[in-house]
Amino acid sequence: MPMTDHITRREWLAGMAATAAGLGLNCQVIADATVPVKPKSVEPKTVAAILTRYEKGLHADVLIGKILEGWKQDGGPGPALRLASMYVDQYGEMDLARGMSQKYGVPIFDSIEQAVTVGTDRIPVDGVISVGEHGSYPSSDIGQILYPRRRFFEEITDTFRKFGRVVPVFSDKHLGPAWVDAKWMYERALEMKVPFMAGTSLVVTYRTPEITLPMGGEIETAVGVGYSHPDIYGFHAIESLQCLVERRRGAETGVQWVQCLHGNEMWKPLDEGLISQEAFDAAFELVKSQPDQLRKRDDSALFLFQYADGLLGAIFMLPGIAHGISVAVKLKGERKLTATRFEERPDPRHPHFAYLLKGIERMIHTGRPSYPIERTYLTSGILDRALTSKSQDQKKMLTPELAIRYQPVDYPHAPLPDLASDPSQP
Repeated sequence: MPMTDHITRREWLAGMAATAAGLGLNCQVIADATVPVKPKSVEPKTVAAILTRYEKGLHADVLIGKILEGWKQDGGPGPALRLASMYVDQYGEMDLARGMSQKYGVPIFDSIEQAVTVGTDRIPVDGVISVGEHGSYPSSDIGQILYPRRRFFEEITDTFRKFGRVVPVFSDKHLGPAWVDAKWMYERALEMKVPFMAGTSLVVTYRTPEITLPMGGEIETAVGVGYSHPDIYGFHAIESLQCLVERRRGAETGVQWVQCLHGNEMWKPLDEGLISQEAFDAAFELVKSQPDQLRKRDDSALFLFQYADGLLGAIFMLPGIAHGISVAVKLKGERKLTATRFEERPDPRHPHFAYLLKGIERMIHTGRPSYPIERTYLTSGILDRALTSKSQDQKKMLTPELAIRYQPVDYPHAPLPDLASDPSQP
């Protein structure tokens, strides 16, 4: 129940205790809040949720809903996390936040600071999940939907500073989305030593066919195919490619330039051999929907970018022509290409988000990101520069700011790790 509905903290605590008793649960006191706890081998950690909008099927639902109702959102087992509070920026006609608040005794606060402090004068939660995705927000001149991810992160970390405690934060999808905001978020996290993760669920989703690239291999070719909105799904496509190519020999050293081509220009690198036709065909085959329209639609685009070590990255965004995201890579010394589709399965309740939440759960229990924030930082920059290039007559953008170095980790994707595994283990 929102605080504007005049529920007092004493009433909320009493309601929580009554709910716990009625369900036959044990109770523990965490920072003045009585929290029902099912018997588990791993003690749950508490989290605050900062959300743009909470409706069925939105990212808030398939992340926060799994904390409340289990991995499959059917009342079964779930993560070793407990939701302590929520802040909701917008309420749609199909809002779930208020109903879930009442059902599970989780208070909704009117400010991010109140949600992070759970209405106290300290920070009692063990982590924060920020979902700046979905809702009614304006777009920039270059087509970015201006979700309030920086504002959310700024207010979360301002609260950390005010009350003298830092806890891990997950920020859904790309940083920013504008580069200036992505850079600010990354640097604020470094400055304040915030354990920080972000990114798409597709880096940990199922892959069809199942593939895992070796760490330290030499990659000669990397071509991806994406679909739909160039900002929303362009990020998914870039980060899906990045989670594969980051494993190459020498690790990641960044990107030298980015360009977005469209119309007849986008097919020239393919026709002239700069991009492997074989790799494009292998990736496209896994997601093709209307192949007869391949070169006929005017809303297709090519994101082209060169890494500092010379590897060329290429992602063909094909709305209406493709119906998924795929990547094909060629390893040096291998005769055959390796290609896979990054699955977006709807049932049960978008299971790829369960594996994303598992990575978040692990960070909150260990205090260390499950995989590097720099991957999302780099892909955020590539996308911003690609959309900028598109708006500037397909100009090639030199990107010294994207000389972003990081060492990848061998974090597994679905159906591993085991969702029931101990999240406190590194």
